[in-house]
Amino acid sequence: MGRPELIECAEYGVAELVTNALLHGEQPIWVRVRGTRDHPRVEVHDASRQPPILPGSEPLSDVGEDDLLLTFGRGLDIVARCSTAWGAQIEEDGKIVWFVPSTESHDDTPVPGVISGADGDRADRLEPSDLIEVEIRDASLGALNVCQNHTRELYREVRLLSLAHESRYPLAKSLASLFGSLDRLVRDGIDSHEVEAALARGQRTATLRVTVPRSTVASIDRFLELLDLADAFCREERLLSLARSREQRRFQEWFFGEFVRQQQGESPIPWAEAAEGRQSVS
Repeated sequence: MGRPELIECAEYGVAELVTNALLHGEQPIWVRVRGTRDHPRVEVHDASRQPPILPGSEPLSDVGEDDLLLTFGRGLDIVARCSTAWGAQIEEDGKIVWFVPSTESHDDTPVPGVISGADGDRADRLEPSDLIEVEIRDASLGALNVCQNHTRELYREVRLLSLAHESRYPLAKSLASLFGSLDRLVRDGIDSHEVEAALARGQRTATLRVTVPRSTVASIDRFLELLDLADAFCREERLLSLARSREQRRFQEWFFGEFVRQQQGESPIPWAEAAEGRQSVS
């Protein structure tokens, strides 16, 4: 990445977080880099939803050798002293502990960590008149899984950017709210048991009925524009993640477009029919 000044602190932080995941987390465990070139973020994921133990305020020099051995791989003092921002994101499938490497360690002023997550972010109870049921006809289950993961990734990305560098990325906080509402649309609106049952029967496609707030549907056009913008940032390497493939983009435009179309009173269009139409146009 051309950021050699970050290597030492990045190595210390990764060693601590991976040790922590191996000793106290659950498989699977993975490590990756996200964020931007100016503010690269290292993420370590494990399948445990147990929040990490935040470090104490005492300097490492005040900790005895035996105590240091007991806290190795558990306390996050090293991460707090080798980063400009760090924290943990608690998710449905585990947690991600992340940090932004610093150019040098700061033993006297450890950075406080921030623990965040989806718990408590559920929408308020809505009246039936505020909801709309949409029929997603003959959706590709494989493409749907990719769509769900991509939406969740974008939500996580802008949320963590806003937590770590809100002053440098002033739009991140408002984008996190929009992306979060669409993430909940995909995550909460679809019956996961219905999808799992279809997969267990060997189905490659399924027709799903999704109930979502009308207010969320009104944001979809703006959301699709932001997906294109995010792709452009990824291609320009302004975001350290991959742009969507053409097939992923087509599926997402059809999937989210069905919410807009059916709210306007139009009939559902199956995925295969929509895909053939788009291919003929291109």
